[in-house]
Amino acid sequence: MANNDDQHGAMDRLGGEDVGERVSIKKVAFASMIGTTVEWYDFFLYGTAAALVFNQLFFPSYEPLTGTLLAFGTYAVGFFARPVGGIVAGHYGDKIGRKAMLVLTLLIMGLATFAIGLLPTYQSIGIWAPILLLAMRLLQGFGIGGEWGGAVLMAVEHSPPNRRGFYGSWPQIGVPAGLLSANLVFLLVNQSMSEEAWLAWGWRIPFLLSIILIGVGLFIRLRISETPAFEQVRESQTEAGMPIVDVVRTYPKQVLQAMGMRIAENGAFYVFSIFVLTYVTTALGLGSSTAQTGVLIAAAIGLASLPFWGWLSDRVGRRPVYLFGAVFSLLFAFPFFWLMNTESTLLIWLAIILSLVLGHDAMYGPQAAYFCEMFSTRVRYSGASLGYQLASVLAGGLSPLIATALLGYYGYPAVAWYLAGMALITIIAVVTAAETYRGDIIEERPEEDPALRAEPEAR
Repeated sequence: MANNDDQHGAMDRLGGEDVGERVSIKKVAFASMIGTTVEWYDFFLYGTAAALVFNQLFFPSYEPLTGTLLAFGTYAVGFFARPVGGIVAGHYGDKIGRKAMLVLTLLIMGLATFAIGLLPTYQSIGIWAPILLLAMRLLQGFGIGGEWGGAVLMAVEHSPPNRRGFYGSWPQIGVPAGLLSANLVFLLVNQSMSEEAWLAWGWRIPFLLSIILIGVGLFIRLRISETPAFEQVRESQTEAGMPIVDVVRTYPKQVLQAMGMRIAENGAFYVFSIFVLTYVTTALGLGSSTAQTGVLIAAAIGLASLPFWGWLSDRVGRRPVYLFGAVFSLLFAFPFFWLMNTESTLLIWLAIILSLVLGHDAMYGPQAAYFCEMFSTRVRYSGASLGYQLASVLAGGLSPLIATALLGYYGYPAVAWYLAGMALITIIAVVTAAETYRGDIIEERPEEDPALRAEPEAR
């Protein structure tokens, strides 16, 4: 029996997996993907509505570009709540487990999104309308901030050592899947009714549908087990006493590197998927469906490209794949707008597809495994969430707002330089980061000070 256990352990180290293990990791990865899809559907609904309808319903007394800026301002506030969600969920996720936090964050996110669909507009209650909208956006930000770390840890910590990049990309698929479903539902509802009906009540339908998705997500998440890595920590009673404090003390460099690696991936993504809707309608004078269709096509391709980039990072390493995406984003900053400015539908689609599939996806595919591998099991939820979510405030939370302001004052070249600057920051962060794809994510890290762990009697 001991020999069989040794052989099984050796097989794990080499990346082997028996039939039961394959079924288990695929079930967990699929559950993580479904859960993140639901959460990102909710999150992206707000971004799409901010670009297309909230300026008219919640900020009607301003001219269109200013109203859009204000709508993006409430959109950005959700990103400021994300680190809070990441810190809180990370703390408890490292102390009591990943699964409980995934259920809680899904409920918070889904109920806040459903409530947006019930909000009265400015015409009904005046200034209280945008205030309530802001409150719901804060709850959305808190929910998605706590969600990501738990979802990717469930996939990565269940994965065989040589497939962490591939399976870690499955919860990342929730982004294009959520983006695809949010834009598709918005587009279908919009096209199925008159403009008057759309503004009166039709825009609420995509938000109210989230109540169904909450049920589906909860059913799936409640059926998956805790990760083996965390179970090992819990059984040995070596959980971190104060995970967020411990990770800042022990891994400050890795937190900063993760933040830098997120800047281009996250900031550019929201320019290419959210700001682009404003650019096409305001600057080019085209219908919003032109850009929305391009985003939908890119998101559909992302369902395959993200696991491809994750798989590739298992073969050649996380760093070269991530670096490719960052360098492409730098070089494509100006060509993106040159293609957009042709006002050709096909070239607009091409610009959006290339920017997301070759730029964003090459970074986002291996990102889950890369960030998780930077930290030890005891503080992994807190460390990965902190680096990921703090950068979200500086990058994705502000990029549509900054890009819209730059467009209004200086034109598209300023937005292109902004994209290039974000890419340069990420390139520097990736170059300075260590390669991690061959490391053991369960073993104790030499840089960890045992004094940072909670003593059993203290707990």
